[in-house]
Amino acid sequence: MAARLIQKIVNTAPVAGRASSGTRKVTLIPGDGIGPEISAAVQKIFTAANVPIEWEAVDVTPVRGPDGKFGIPQAAIDSSIKLITEEASKRVAEYAFTYAKNNNRKKVTVVHKANIMRMSDGLFLRCVREMAENFPQIQFEERYLDTVCLNMVQDPKKYDVLVMPNLYGDILSDMCAGLVGGLGLTPSGNMGLNGALFESVHGTAPDIAGKDLANPTALLLSAVMMLKHMELNTHADKIQNACFEVIKEGKYLTGDLGGKAKCSEFTNEICAKL
Repeated sequence: MAARLIQKIVNTAPVAGRASSGTRKVTLIPGDGIGPEISAAVQKIFTAANVPIEWEAVDVTPVRGPDGKFGIPQAAIDSSIKLITEEASKRVAEYAFTYAKNNNRKKVTVVHKANIMRMSDGLFLRCVREMAENFPQIQFEERYLDTVCLNMVQDPKKYDVLVMPNLYGDILSDMCAGLVGGLGLTPSGNMGLNGALFESVHGTAPDIAGKDLANPTALLLSAVMMLKHMELNTHADKIQNACFEVIKEGKYLTGDLGGKAKCSEFTNEICAKL
């Protein structure tokens, strides 16, 4: 499991002993593989940037099942059903349009395959259409998943904000990651009603685990997304700018970016620019 950061909205009280500090408590799940290394890198950078965060590390190491194997519960494996509810679809649609409005974006595109999956994607499409009526200032369009994939590679400027069911998001996010340098650079955020979870989209890369070779950028930028979600924009911008500057200079790039730097060297260089 890749590293994850969970910001619990209900846990925002200042830490004892730090009067008026506004320190936030954040659950950190390092995961396995390279997870602990890139998590440590993010923590070090946050410390260097004086971010008011208290980390609460949680271990979620897989547990051996009754059959002696590690893996996904059989109940999850046995379930052939694509569950999409009206309530959740409306919530996702509202978030997309609200995000577009609050961030001065001009267009929202709903991505679907309702021509084939008439019940599940059809429901999602209907909910997004209805929500679009509440945001007349935002341009709205509908596109099939395969069309969006083609256009995203040929001319990504055609799109602004995309909203789609989870599976299509997985497909498109990985494809887009390949267009901007790889999974090692791509952050992600999952917004819930009572909290938010931020994680790198890449896997655990067990082949390089423990070798100080991992690229912590994806998790770091996920943490930056978390800071912006928590309205700690000054800290977020400071860290993001330092990260981008190091990548732009190209002196301390990890192997996946064509460099020879170690994870610790890349991390230290970001810290030095804060």
